[in-house]
Amino acid sequence: MSDVSFDLDELLDDARAATGLSDFGPDDFREGLGKLLETYDRNGFDEDARRHNRGRVLGLLTERLRIEDAWTKHPEIRDVRIEAPMYLTGLPRTGTSALLNLLSQDPAMRPMELWEGMNPSPLPGNPPKDDDPRYLGIKAFTDQMYDENPDFAKIHHTSADTAEECIHLLNHTFQDVQFGVECLMEPYGSWFQEQDHRASYLYYADILRMLQWCRPGERFLLKSPAHLWALDILVDMFPDCSIVITHRDPVECVGSYASMMEALMTGRTFDRKELGPTVMEYLATKLEYSQRCRNEIEAARIIDIGFTDLVADPLGIVHRIYEHFGIPMTRQLEKAFSDYTAAHPQGEHGTHDYRLDEYGLTERQILDRFAFYTERFAPGERA
Repeated sequence: MSDVSFDLDELLDDARAATGLSDFGPDDFREGLGKLLETYDRNGFDEDARRHNRGRVLGLLTERLRIEDAWTKHPEIRDVRIEAPMYLTGLPRTGTSALLNLLSQDPAMRPMELWEGMNPSPLPGNPPKDDDPRYLGIKAFTDQMYDENPDFAKIHHTSADTAEECIHLLNHTFQDVQFGVECLMEPYGSWFQEQDHRASYLYYADILRMLQWCRPGERFLLKSPAHLWALDILVDMFPDCSIVITHRDPVECVGSYASMMEALMTGRTFDRKELGPTVMEYLATKLEYSQRCRNEIEAARIIDIGFTDLVADPLGIVHRIYEHFGIPMTRQLEKAFSDYTAAHPQGEHGTHDYRLDEYGLTERQILDRFAFYTERFAPGERA
């Protein structure tokens, strides 16, 4: 019998006690939270992992209380305009992180850094990040994480200062992919894929306004593979947004993502040969959904980028993106992009190795499942 409780009401009470606040906002988050807690409780996590998962949920709940408190104290936050945001999305492992870091060299782009994504609410006086104890805490945490697990940098390198996935903002709604592993387990996985995500994204949009209110920028640069579940919603919320979708051979994507999910599933016993097919089906279903969405979106709103093209000519890809969306390119910008590319070659954090057969998959299985995708986009040769 575990000593770690995933009782929903108990967690809500703990969050209230930790903050002295009581308003969680709309109750629509409770259903997803309940499914998430049930998933953490039922899927064989050991005691350390159960404590970690509970602590993470408690952290999200305490931050949600602070977010709601900030909106109450500063209702003007919800009036902030988000101008022409650029979204990067695509299957995981298709180069979205590399492209995010490259485009972030444009001073007009305003990426979300990891530390503020995990702590979007303002502190009194809105201190600069170097004086913000939450930034210092995230920096210490990520430094320790790589000290303990240096190989994870080969899969996905991040730090407190890194431009990161805006999925961290959606985490506070409890109707999102969370770390990604949760969508591969039941009951959360099936529940999530059946949801209309509009309410969750409206909440997310207001948190974006909070970040802009705290630390203004010209154009948000936002990234997450999870946005494939919400292309239509993004365009409805931000009619002037631009969307960059990256593509790669699905054999590479599925194998690499299965390896990444394994690395994140610490403290849980599972069958690797069952993990691979689960990952494959989840990614294929997400792609199918996104293709139905994009069929209703104006073509000029989206540009498709191949992974092999990005690796071979990153500067050329930046020029394509800027030209497609009518963004001016200056010599200063070209130099900034060029200098960054020279300083950050592909694979600078090491090589990510994996074998499909270890995850119960074959190339033929993946190619057959993703034929609907490769016939339309022809992602190209494997990297």
